[in-house]
Amino acid sequence: MGRRAEGSQGATRPEIMESTKGHYLAVFTSNKASPKWRAWFAMSEEEQAAKDQVGLAALARWNQEHAADIVYAGGPLGPTKRTSEDGVADVVNELTVFVVVRAPSHQAAAELFRNHPHFTIFPCDSVDVMPLLGD
Repeated sequence: MGRRAEGSQGATRPEIMESTKGHYLAVFTSNKASPKWRAWFAMSEEEQAAKDQVGLAALARWNQEHAADIVYAGGPLGPTKRTSEDGVADVVNELTVFVVVRAPSHQAAAELFRNHPHFTIFPCDSVDVMPLLGD
């Protein structure tokens, strides 16, 4: 399991847990009904292609600059099926891409994604970063 941050005194709240190996799961989110996506869909195909070109180049730079931090490159996430006591159902969520990174702390892992092209160039929302406690 993960180790407790100093001063936790036996608490089990997630905000005081750190990854034992410094590994963090980053999940990129995107709400396709958001104003950012509405603006994207309003662009012409040529405008979208030009923005894609800029964004993909920025993503390649980000990946290169953070190559030493990336433990597992992950990738895009496909359609979701949710299993519950009611059975299996197709659902839509905002999870789009994932990657596993290495950092000295949860805060440092989150800081890796500041100004990421996912939401500064592409019409996506955020990156949620959480410690992998079982690693």
